[in-house]
Amino acid sequence: MKHCRVVLDNNILVSALMSPLGNPAKIYRMFFAGLIGLVYNEKILAEYKDVLHRPYLRISTDDADIILDASKYYGESVESIPSVFPMVDEDNRIFYDTAKNSGAYLVTGNTRHYPDDPFILTPAEFLRL
Repeated sequence: MKHCRVVLDNNILVSALMSPLGNPAKIYRMFFAGLIGLVYNEKILAEYKDVLHRPYLRISTDDADIILDASKYYGESVESIPSVFPMVDEDNRIFYDTAKNSGAYLVTGNTRHYPDDPFILTPAEFLRL
């Protein structure tokens, strides 16, 4: 799995911070260990920042900033071409388009919000690869 590239949906990062023993946390630790590559763009980083700093989630600013800094510093910034088909939640389009355009897996806890594509995986499915 060394050269596997992933786009992580917001819910994966939130889950990783809230449940450090869960599958999303395992995936993020794989990124920190250099076992997988994280793919992002500026719109995704802005989404991460918005979600991780929401007060009701009670994620510490330090923890949120560590994830944001590591994602930007160690991840791979790519551009994506916007798709045009309807999506259940338009906020998810940037994650889908970035994964599709870069050949990365999209890991999400909300697969129902995305088209039925083989590159979209739940955390458990991704870890079984």
